[in-house]
Amino acid sequence: MAKAAGVSPMTVSNVINDHPNVRETTREKVLKAMARLDYRVNVAARNLAKGRTGTIGLAVPELNSPYYSLLAAAIIGATERRGLRVSIEQAASRENELDALSLSRNRLYDGLILCAAGLGQADTERLRVDHPVVILGDRIFGGPVDHVAMPNLEASRAATRHLIERGCRRIAFLCGPVEEVDTSSLRLTGYRQALAEAGLPSDPALIQQVDRLGMRDGACRAREMADSGLDFDGVFCITDSLAMGVLRGLADTGIQAPDQVKVIGFDNVSESEFFIPSLSTVDPDHQGMAERAVDLLTRRIEQKKPAPDYEEFVGDFSLVIRESTGG
Repeated sequence: MAKAAGVSPMTVSNVINDHPNVRETTREKVLKAMARLDYRVNVAARNLAKGRTGTIGLAVPELNSPYYSLLAAAIIGATERRGLRVSIEQAASRENELDALSLSRNRLYDGLILCAAGLGQADTERLRVDHPVVILGDRIFGGPVDHVAMPNLEASRAATRHLIERGCRRIAFLCGPVEEVDTSSLRLTGYRQALAEAGLPSDPALIQQVDRLGMRDGACRAREMADSGLDFDGVFCITDSLAMGVLRGLADTGIQAPDQVKVIGFDNVSESEFFIPSLSTVDPDHQGMAERAVDLLTRRIEQKKPAPDYEEFVGDFSLVIRESTGG
């Protein structure tokens, strides 16, 4: 290329990297030679020479989950605006998440965003890796990494309060297995806080745990609740998928929503708007959380040395009121 343009290799490099100290006539000569020879810059090689690949890893528990699909799309958009690419992998267990942490450097990622669902407080020391990592989720607190979390307590309290304001007094809470510090336990705390603020008792019979947070599980549990004679007039589900299943299960047993039972979910996935009835839900600021996670990760990538000032960020939220609660 340098020979074809009649300049030095350093001048070609300066033109490719848009160096300001190149005369316009020289720049034009090099660009014409590149066009004539159909020369393409090897971005991967250039990044590797700088010690970077221009790619970050994203590990999520489920690739086919509406919520994680929505979150992944937001992260991809945030990285594209910064000239980066994303490699997505499924980490469906604690062991998979640990593998993602330890192997992300080998996979030539500049850094990793890990949506942790299996790691617990006892795994904090395993987060001390020699490459940038941002945790996006609820399982890890006070660990040696930046952490972007859902507004679980505040949003769950607001969702439960909304059902109370709509006249509900026997509100069921549908969640996954309640463990140390996770989505289910945090949102259960917010639910209980709202009941206490309204002077309503927390009935253990109304706390319904399911193995998976999908539509099928929500529908089955709603039918079981109705068939058992459980007295409830509202349901707060910790995911929209559960809530959409609950709406189906209630319809199967002849219970009308919102006239007899009001239902609210969490995530504001796109499908929730098109259900009959359309689903009221918590809308977390997915875009804001994605932007913050990518910002934190790129900041760590740019730093020459690890910094001890790890950030704990909790996202914003709003309630979207639709037909399932009488909106």
